Amino acid sequence: MKNQTQDALAMLKADHQQVATLFADFEALSDRSKVSKKRLADQICAALRLHTRLEEEIFYPAVRGPVDDDDLMDEALVEHAAAKDLIAQIEELDPGDELYDARIKVLSEQIAHHVEEEEGQMFPEVKKSGVDLAALGQQMAELKNSLSSAD
Repeated sequence: MKNQTQDALAMLKADHQQVATLFADFEALSDRSKVSKKRLADQICAALRLHTRLEEEIFYPAVRGPVDDDDLMDEALVEHAAAKDLIAQIEELDPGDELYDARIKVLSEQIAHHVEEEEGQMFPEVKKSGVDLAALGQQMAELKNSLSSAD
């Protein structure tokens, strides 16, 4: 465990990269790799559930005022709701079920769009806002650790 906590933006970007790698790993699997597909899909869903919770409970409330772009912040929350809906569908299915891979693909595309907006629009605004990203990262790390140890 590191003594130094990442700032909030670095932590979120690391999560984004982790999920992008998991999606790429899923895409590389053959249709016959059902056990591996299920394992990766479960990892993707768990990572996204944790990430959205960190953003919704800590990050978004802390940056909403300083960013001063309600449309951007509201859209991020709506995108989270859509992702959560797909995650719930995926978790109830097995890799052999109809449209399983299609749901993963759509989730991947939705997340890629969401990440592009966050990293391209929201994060630069957050950097300029003067929000204490180290303190925010510490709060997020504490919640992440408590949620991860609860699993």
